[in-house]
Amino acid sequence: MPGDHTDRSDGDRRPGLRDRWRRVVDDNTTATERSLMATWLAFGVTFGVARLVTHGIRGKWLPWGNISAGGTHLHHYNLGIATLAGVGLVAVRGDQAYVGHPGVGAAYGAGSALIADEFALLLDLKDVYWAKQGRISVDVSLGILSVLGLYLTAAPFWHELTRTTRDHVRDQVRERFTS
Repeated sequence: MPGDHTDRSDGDRRPGLRDRWRRVVDDNTTATERSLMATWLAFGVTFGVARLVTHGIRGKWLPWGNISAGGTHLHHYNLGIATLAGVGLVAVRGDQAYVGHPGVGAAYGAGSALIADEFALLLDLKDVYWAKQGRISVDVSLGILSVLGLYLTAAPFWHELTRTTRDHVRDQVRERFTS
């Protein structure tokens, strides 16, 4: 892949940034930490996409509408509950190849985000999704929780990734100006 390695005139190949990041991930995180990072990342991305899509449907700038079954509107928390039920089945079954797998963590995070995004509806049992009360604070709180969770899950990893990126950029700059 372009950019993976830097060709040098003496024939040595220095690892690219993606290779260095992979090594940092492998050396500085456990399988559990990788699964937790996938959970938090999926939570944040899914929450953001759900907000974007719902605003697009309401604002009519997306070409599709709400999902319905037999004339009944299906809220995205229904998809979240179904996703968590699937993750629960994996956990109960206990297949070691999947327990703690980042893909299962990502599914858990995505399902949780779909439920959390409509928490006010579940709490009040009224469709208050677009009510101003608390909407901004919920959005900001969940966004902060997602970023904070992703960071706290493996803080040493993020520090090492930052150091590795800084060293890679420094090496690239040195190479450009000393060649």
